Amino acid sequence: MKTLFTRALMVVGLMISTLTFASSNYPVSEPMGGQAFGHSVKQISDGLYVFRWWVYRNIFIVTDEGVIVTDPLNPKAAKLLREEIRKVTDKPVKYVVYSHNHHDHISGGNIFKDEGAKFISHTNFVKEMKDHPSPVIPLPDITFDDSYTLELGGRTLELQYFGPNHGDSLIVMRLPKEKILFVVDIVTPRRVAFRIMPDFWPDEWVRSLKEIEQLDADYVITAHGPHTEPAIDTVSVVREQREYLEDLMAAVKKAMDEGVHSPDKLREMVKLPKYEHWRNYDIWLPMNIERIWAYYHMGW
Repeated sequence: MKTLFTRALMVVGLMISTLTFASSNYPVSEPMGGQAFGHSVKQISDGLYVFRWWVYRNIFIVTDEGVIVTDPLNPKAAKLLREEIRKVTDKPVKYVVYSHNHHDHISGGNIFKDEGAKFISHTNFVKEMKDHPSPVIPLPDITFDDSYTLELGGRTLELQYFGPNHGDSLIVMRLPKEKILFVVDIVTPRRVAFRIMPDFWPDEWVRSLKEIEQLDADYVITAHGPHTEPAIDTVSVVREQREYLEDLMAAVKKAMDEGVHSPDKLREMVKLPKYEHWRNYDIWLPMNIERIWAYYHMGW
């Protein structure tokens, strides 16, 4: 009896460990792959794929009733994306979800619009597109203010707006079953902020990341990264991005409080050795510093 009980415990333990492993068996250590200036696709889980074009990424979700596509990137990338989807399924693309208004992520959706896809975005996206229209960016069919739940073929994609941070229409997407986030531009693992932080609100960026950290998620797929970086990361990269911004802002403020007000001098003297191993540290950190100088000096 004791032997049977011991064996039963071992079987239960093995089942639990197997389930635990299966639930988190995502390729967090594998590079996205492909040629540096080409494109590649990596399957993350059942029906969930990451598509990369150069250093841009999106996700697409294949269901029994059709496909959900996020940012089409640009006309060339969108055509390649459509070809990759056709390798996986003959189901139509039913929805295209825009992350925000910046053209380098959202151009090229006509190829899906022509096939009947509906487009989804935050409400503010519409005004921004009217101010800066593009013939290769179809306007959305569905808009929302705070949150929207998209369901298709038994899959759920939650869309949430966190206020202004990078522009004023950026949304975060969450796959609740997989506990995976798709985050565009405001999190780029192991890389300092992009150049002069165009269209970023530094303080709101930090606030948004704090709120995103409270979401029920274990993993993050981000919209930038070379072919050498993983397709998916653990959710800790959200905190790491926030800490970088907080450290950057604190270092610039400290120097300014001590009497250094020249942006050129700040670019020379402010260093963040904790992040020396991050991509583009040497060339972009000075630009990041000047952007934070503007935030404190001009209120912009």
